Amino acid sequence: MRRSILPRLLVSALAGLQLAAPAVDAAEPSGVAIIVARGTPVADMDRHELALIYKRKKRFWPDGRRIAPVNLPASQTVRRAFSVAILGHTPEELDEYWRDQYFHGELPPFVASSEEAVIRFVASTPGAVGYISACLADKRIAVLMVIDEGLPCSR
Repeated sequence: MRRSILPRLLVSALAGLQLAAPAVDAAEPSGVAIIVARGTPVADMDRHELALIYKRKKRFWPDGRRIAPVNLPASQTVRRAFSVAILGHTPEELDEYWRDQYFHGELPPFVASSEEAVIRFVASTPGAVGYISACLADKRIAVLMVIDEGLPCSR
């Protein structure tokens, strides 16, 4: 009698865990979307070029417009994923790079407080480039590429 109760309890417990887990929409985009304002004269970009932009080594778009890169706060998961995938280092590891650049007159990219702030900055600033969770991309901006496909939506 005891043997038949244990499997039923186990199945009930697992079913309860499954109901408690958040639902994931398989069709929802995942990863980090690299975004620019609609109408920016860039059809595509590779990771190397993006790294040059975020290290302030490439400053102008092909039409001569100044590039304005924007970051998220270093503590955000999307920032960490972007930094590792594109720059090859965590935000903390890049501190030394930026300390050195500061003494050469270079400042790091502007930091927006949230992904919505990045979207608004990019949409309203000529030449801006940023990154957000791919699931947050909307009609205000254009997506150049998506990286780190496994990153879940940050909603």
